[in-house]
Amino acid sequence: MLRLTEIKLPVGHSADEIKAAIQKRLGLDEGDVEEYTVFKRGVDARRAHAILFTYTLIVKVRDEAAILAKFANDPHVKTAPDTRYHFVARAPVCLSSRPVVIGMGPAGLFAGLLLAQMGYRPLILERGKAVRERTKDTFGLWRQGVLNPESNVQFGEGGAGTFSDGKLYTQIKDPRYLGRKVLEEFVKAGAPEEILYESHPHIGTFRLVGMVEKMRETIQSLGGEIRFGSRVDDIEIVDGAVCGVVLASGERIATSHLVLAVGHSARDTFEMIHKRGIYIEAKPFSIGFRIEHPQSLIDQARYGKNAGNELLGAADYKLVHHASNGRSVYSFCMCPGGTVVAATSEPGRVVTNGMSQYSRNERNANAGIVVGITPEDYPGDPLAGVTFQRLWESQAFKLGGGTYQAPGQLVGDFLAGRPSTKLGAVKPSYTPGVHLTDLSTALPDYAIDAIREALPAFARQIKGFDLADAVLTGVETRTSSPIRIRRNPEDFQSINTRGLYPTGEGAGYAGGILSAAVDGIEVAEAVARSIAATQG
Repeated sequence: MLRLTEIKLPVGHSADEIKAAIQKRLGLDEGDVEEYTVFKRGVDARRAHAILFTYTLIVKVRDEAAILAKFANDPHVKTAPDTRYHFVARAPVCLSSRPVVIGMGPAGLFAGLLLAQMGYRPLILERGKAVRERTKDTFGLWRQGVLNPESNVQFGEGGAGTFSDGKLYTQIKDPRYLGRKVLEEFVKAGAPEEILYESHPHIGTFRLVGMVEKMRETIQSLGGEIRFGSRVDDIEIVDGAVCGVVLASGERIATSHLVLAVGHSARDTFEMIHKRGIYIEAKPFSIGFRIEHPQSLIDQARYGKNAGNELLGAADYKLVHHASNGRSVYSFCMCPGGTVVAATSEPGRVVTNGMSQYSRNERNANAGIVVGITPEDYPGDPLAGVTFQRLWESQAFKLGGGTYQAPGQLVGDFLAGRPSTKLGAVKPSYTPGVHLTDLSTALPDYAIDAIREALPAFARQIKGFDLADAVLTGVETRTSSPIRIRRNPEDFQSINTRGLYPTGEGAGYAGGILSAAVDGIEVAEAVARSIAATQG
């Protein structure tokens, strides 16, 4: 089979036109192309008046050797790679110690799934609830302003990504096509097959809920065990090696292989592992606001006359501005046709995030507009970033009126430096609600200055981005983990604690559902290799 890249066709093309493009590209007659499948499809919207679909295709031809020889120097015509997943080990018949996974977000879920598929019967400990019960608790905050600190947007089956746009793309290097393994498992669990080939696939919260449940059932059917409401309060370490964990209930569970996949908001766990002497370090992350525009404005700016085309769907964007004060401002977790959601996990604090359903048909587009910061901005011990996040989340709670409403401001007022007193044409989607105020004290001065400079600059790329009635909602602080739990690149174990395998966003090694899931797979493989080396 051949892989063809950079096959471009206009919006509204037919399947016959794809085949004709293959024939033209390879200089073949119709009968020479036996079959083809779409491996990847993207949208080139750099010119709104001439939008193109860009394909990577897997093609079967009559004389593959002749084609490869003819196009030997063409980087866009190559032998199709093997994208199948190959297990690295199988569990021994007599398994002396089960691996334990802490956390059931994307990293923990896929670490557990892979270990189960290899026969290692993992035990997964999740502090929160099963995904449907967790959804009810999350709605309790959104609809009644009642927070459950152990069951919310951050904690529970599926992890923080469950209440998001369900984006399934990443910029990580993936020479083994582990991302393909992730997508295939999602399809098995009920995701639409288009995620296998769309360049920017997404699923949406409601579909993710059912998929997570099916993946849980798969793990259990393979001998894995999952315990909800099982917060790990301590890790037992003897002579520099993990030997067990202690739950909040007081129960001790012995293990010599512990996967730590707790997510970027498990602050009490970060404090515990720091106290235990497990090596961690502060890392950069970003802070900012959510911005909401009418989705129609973004569609028109990005797609022009093609705005509203069903094949294109709701338009997204990706923006970066390097401010004069040296800060970088960029769009983060852009959610077309979505909503801004309450994402705090601690009482007395306000945190925002964005999510979309699969349809992406809500009236507003939203994205984080965030400013990059480094440990130099919050000097101190390795947990200083957590203290920094809490400071601004508490300030947001105060500015929002102390009821989990989020502080908000119209873009026109924010740029003019005056408080907002009434909404304009854009109705904010955040629940429990938005309290209009002045956001100038919601973030450090350098962040406010950088965002004020960036919004008009972004409007030069997307017409209307600085719309006076667009709404800013604060604050976005959980863009990524404020710490990194350092691990050896060869065996994925903590650099000073044998048997501890940090993984995913919370450990500082991923940023999003797909990259966290891939990291979970690699850690599961490392655990399997270690057990195979010691138990045969």
